[in-house]
Amino acid sequence: MSEFDLVIRGGTIVTAAETARGDIGVKDGRIVALAERLPAGARTVDAGGKLVLPGGVDSHCHIAQPKRGPTRNADSFETGTASALAGGTTSVICFSPQFRGEGLLDVLAGYEAAAAAGAMIDYSFHIVLTDPSDRVMQEELPGLIRRGFRSLKIYMAYDTSALSDVQILTVFALARAEGALVTVHAENHAAIMWLSQRLVETGHTAPRYHPWAKPIAVEREACHRVITLAELTDTPIQVFHVSGAESAAEIERAQARGLKVFGETCPQYLLLDETDLDKPGFEGAKLIFSPAARPKENQEALWRCIRRGVLDVVSSDHAPWVYDSRQGKKAHGDNAPFNQVPNGVPGLETRLPLLFSEGVVKGRIDLHTFVAVTATNPARIFGLHPRKGTLAVGADADIALWDPELTKQVRNADLHHAVDYTPYEGMSVTGWPVATFSRGEPVWDGRSVLARPGRGRLLLRGPYDHIRPAGMLPTPFDPVAGRMRG
Repeated sequence: MSEFDLVIRGGTIVTAAETARGDIGVKDGRIVALAERLPAGARTVDAGGKLVLPGGVDSHCHIAQPKRGPTRNADSFETGTASALAGGTTSVICFSPQFRGEGLLDVLAGYEAAAAAGAMIDYSFHIVLTDPSDRVMQEELPGLIRRGFRSLKIYMAYDTSALSDVQILTVFALARAEGALVTVHAENHAAIMWLSQRLVETGHTAPRYHPWAKPIAVEREACHRVITLAELTDTPIQVFHVSGAESAAEIERAQARGLKVFGETCPQYLLLDETDLDKPGFEGAKLIFSPAARPKENQEALWRCIRRGVLDVVSSDHAPWVYDSRQGKKAHGDNAPFNQVPNGVPGLETRLPLLFSEGVVKGRIDLHTFVAVTATNPARIFGLHPRKGTLAVGADADIALWDPELTKQVRNADLHHAVDYTPYEGMSVTGWPVATFSRGEPVWDGRSVLARPGRGRLLLRGPYDHIRPAGMLPTPFDPVAGRMRG
């Protein structure tokens, strides 16, 4: 009997720091050996000529997310995770929402059950807070954090979600005390509402006016404000979906002061621009996402921020709305004003191939940076490393084999999500995963999904001791503990 369940032989093994030619040995779902040459396993896969990369970690995707009102995510956990693994992603972090006036526990219980029944890869959840009431903050949230849901999500925008500065400080203080990281949708809600009303009142309702209601200034201001609030409470945060250089500059200034502020962006900000919304009829609604698309010249500035490490995660922000549906983009009609169109685009399956092709192949980033921003960094930031996000002895055998020269056209008909479009239709992509393994099990062979629904496991996470607070609070009073220091 072989000492290995699986041996991946002769590939170019790439991590965020190193490249080596050799073999990987897997036993009981974990990597147990890395060597120049290993004996054959019970299953041996020839990776000659292929790149052997850690499976991607997508720390920002909306799959089967519970909703109120007419809209519904198109993807179930089965279709969403099938889409992920076909694109080389082996771990996802989704969102368990809170609805105002309600608690956290009932929604989370139902969401956990849906994931346990359908997910084909491993998963975790961010806890979304829209109503930080005393009951939620004192009776529910501390226990969830201690159980292992160690990341929270807050919004600074949207009528049903936006928190006030006082509420944000309250969330930050609890997160700091309990060892949680807070993720932030940073946009100035009042400014967006004012601009949107002015545009709609003057007849500027088409999708192409969406970026007019959400200029970079509303994101930049919110980034500055939320970073200030995080500094007051010494709380680590990640700013989600950074869309422009001005917002990234706020994050870079905070990082230079030693604050634990992380920045994430998404392929749509690197590849799409505001002119893409200017399409005939209602077609531009397919590309309504928030923060909004920016001018094309902004894209190279974001690539520079990725290279410098200011933006250290590239997620999908996968939002599976069907375009031609009353539960999707047309929830409020075939020609609804831009401010009534559900925000977001699908992108879970295409995230890694697009970033590889536009980043690595075109020389904007190197291969180690690609691995870092798509796997290692999100795993580290969200408490999954070294189990996830790397190829090392002891890590889960989450592995993607890439053909770096395979050229394909993106076609929605070939994708595995339950959405009727992709914003990248017809784009030529070089480099694609041809096999994916989750905990050593083959889940994608380049043609077919091999995984069964329900094989995914819930990933609970420990305290955020690995993200040390900055210790730079400006006064002798500790606002988290509510007492003088010393």
